[in-house]
Amino acid sequence: MTNREYPRQPFPAVGAVIRDNDRILLVKRRYEPSQGKWSIPGGVVELGETIRAAVKREMEEEVSLQIEPENIVDVIDNIVYDENGKVQYHYIITDFMARPTGGVLKTNFEATEARWFKSYELIDLDMTNTTRRLLKKIRFF
Repeated sequence: MTNREYPRQPFPAVGAVIRDNDRILLVKRRYEPSQGKWSIPGGVVELGETIRAAVKREMEEEVSLQIEPENIVDVIDNIVYDENGKVQYHYIITDFMARPTGGVLKTNFEATEARWFKSYELIDLDMTNTTRRLLKKIRFF
């Protein structure tokens, strides 16, 4: 596996805004970038995998839920620079709206916590900038 820190090229990735009625699922990140912050679940696309297959696989792996990906809501450039201005992380993330279709919520090693949130609970939540922007874009809060 290629090292994700100080990469030679960007990593294609996917995320899912999983909505269940008036709630959105977020995970607390265990690792950098944005360790300890809340974000939508997601991960890197594997070689030979479509983005729809990747988002379904990632949700099963990360939060043990089966989902039905719906429309693409955003494509985000997530580029993190170190203190010297060198690219430390670079992901191109395709984010889907999705609905849960099965499974029981539990996290794997990538997240310390997973939780359903109502919009009023997100105002002061310590979440990634990309997640906050995305939830505003879909008018969740």
